Amino acid sequence: MSESVYKIIDLVGSSTTSWEDAATGAIDRASQSLRDLRIAEVMKLDIKIEKGKPAQFRTNLRVSFKYQD
Repeated sequence: MSESVYKIIDLVGSSTTSWEDAATGAIDRASQSLRDLRIAEVMKLDIKIEKGKPAQFRTNLRVSFKYQD
C-alpha cells in the first residue's frame, strides 16, 4: 500500500457579500490550477471597513491537496 503526501498552502479570498463567498471564491480559483484539493481550514476572518461600513469580507484558509510527482 502506498502512502499519500499532502501539501498545505494558505489562501485569502475576498468578497463584498460574505465570508462564505470569500472562501468559496478562493477555493474555486485554487481548483483551476491545483488538483485533488482535500481540506480547507478557516484560519481567520476579517472585514475591511470603509466609511464606517463593511466593505469587504476576507477569509484566510489553509488548504491541503494531494502531492503528485
